[in-house]
Amino acid sequence: MHIQQILSDTKNHMDKTISHLEDELSKVRAGKISPSMLDGITVEYYGSPMPINQVANISVADARTLIIQPWEKNMLAVIEKGILAANIGITPHNDGASIKLFQPPLTEERRKEFVKKAHGITETARVSIRSIRRDSLEHIKKLTNEHVSEDQVKDGESDLQELTNKYITTADKHLAAKEKEIMTV
Repeated sequence: MHIQQILSDTKNHMDKTISHLEDELSKVRAGKISPSMLDGITVEYYGSPMPINQVANISVADARTLIIQPWEKNMLAVIEKGILAANIGITPHNDGASIKLFQPPLTEERRKEFVKKAHGITETARVSIRSIRRDSLEHIKKLTNEHVSEDQVKDGESDLQELTNKYITTADKHLAAKEKEIMTV
């Protein structure tokens, strides 16, 4: 393996970390209700765990209301229980035909909680990026035993640090955008 291959692998891993960060940040609510907030919530459907969007139609009634229309009426209670268990911060309202989720307007305190959560998610991504850098750095340093010059190793280390800085900056930009979105009333 040579330095370019290590840097390429590092870039791929860091890209995945940023994708995961974007995914996690999208789950942090910022005022508007979205069907994506139910992603990852599964319900028991004939003995198998199924995502809610595979047992019901999910639609947005307005900026603060989500309507979940199960395809089978007997799924109402199961879906309601699944949403409560997921602890997404919204209590489902079952009217016998559908489940409605009403998102209350965010208070300043709640917004700050969401910002704090976004900071935590971003910090996890930064730690992951640094961990990828550390592993790649070990691989690059091992190359000195394999007839790679010290200058090439030093260049590889500096390229690796540049890559790391770029991805940390990208993570911080995502956080800043999310923070702005959350704090905008």
